[in-house]
Amino acid sequence: MAISVGERLPDVQLMIMTADGPSAQSVADFCKGKKTALFAVPGAFTPTCHMNHAPGYLASHDELKAKGVDQIACVSVNDVFVMDAWSKSLGADGKIVMLADGSGEFTEALGLELDATGHGLGVRSHRYGMLVDDGVVSVLNIEGNPTEADASSAETLLKSL
Repeated sequence: MAISVGERLPDVQLMIMTADGPSAQSVADFCKGKKTALFAVPGAFTPTCHMNHAPGYLASHDELKAKGVDQIACVSVNDVFVMDAWSKSLGADGKIVMLADGSGEFTEALGLELDATGHGLGVRSHRYGMLVDDGVVSVLNIEGNPTEADASSAETLLKSL
């Protein structure tokens, strides 16, 4: 069963790249006391994720911040090195925090796994956009089709602010 509005995010460890290298980041610590625009993609560098979904959040960075969002983060079932390379390729450093869910533990705890084994990708995350207030989901938009990024877009999330 997927997480719902009003529920607290599961407190698992995700990985982020820091100046000192990969570092574990507790979801609870990451979200504590902050309003977070959190979106998930099935895979870094995959077409819809790379050309549409993440760029939309990047382009909406200033507007999200102006509407009270403290941080924007992207999570994917990829390793921290892929997420770091993707961030650099997008020019997202300092604007979108890339959270690596390499083992899919966070995605599974959310109940938002996407079985993409038929496409050679393994188990990934459904595409979604959510607003998280101090660790609690206040808006949740799950995409119906993983090749689309409309319901889960930054533009859709902005309408709820």
